[in-house]
Amino acid sequence: MPLENMASLIQKIARQARTTFKNCGSPPIGEDSKGFLENHTQLRNLLYEIRAEDLNIAPRKLDPSPISVPHNPPVTYMHICETGAFSMGVFLLKGGSSIPLHDHPEMNGMLKVLYGKVSISCFDKLDNPPDAASEAQFNPPVQSYQKNALRRSVLRSVGEYTQHSGPCILTPKKDNLHQINAVDGPAAFLDILAPPYDQDDGRDCHYYKVLENGDVKLETGEQKEMWLLEIPQPTDFWCGAEPYPGPQVTL
Repeated sequence: MPLENMASLIQKIARQARTTFKNCGSPPIGEDSKGFLENHTQLRNLLYEIRAEDLNIAPRKLDPSPISVPHNPPVTYMHICETGAFSMGVFLLKGGSSIPLHDHPEMNGMLKVLYGKVSISCFDKLDNPPDAASEAQFNPPVQSYQKNALRRSVLRSVGEYTQHSGPCILTPKKDNLHQINAVDGPAAFLDILAPPYDQDDGRDCHYYKVLENGDVKLETGEQKEMWLLEIPQPTDFWCGAEPYPGPQVTL
């Protein structure tokens, strides 16, 4: 049997991710090129097939024990692989937990739920017109030293995803900021980021707080402009680590 046919699904996903993102961001390859779009579609189709059992991950039960540092984090991460082009791993969220609103500077991403249900709120950053932050009114008021941390944005969508949903996609310009909430119990998702976070290369993770209309409910296709305030990592969020139990990935 050919080795390609013997490869695990997660191995095929890793190879396709490497092919898709190996030149991403380096001209003339970009997110609008024909080759990139074709490879991106193939990767998205492979992700649609992946299930928790393919990674030897059993759905977790609701954990009644309180969140505590460092023994019981709200979110854990299973590292699968990382290259200079992309990183891949699994995030596991306890029931009622969330990954706060954050960005992915100049990065592409794909998120595929493995079990449970998550609600994802996706935002785009907008350019700040001159003096817009100074003229905006907030309740409660924003302090003068916080003005430079204000960002205009558009809440593009709020949607729920399960293992039967297709992947949630982000690009450097579209849906690049998101918040992920576990709904009705624990949840887990496979996460691909390209290129990986790298503080030394200008790709640090930034967290944000919605200042206006944070409880807005969107109908399909509706978008809402609002202001975000960049904040430190929330004190009630941190991510632990646990070993990945699935098939080995080699690149």
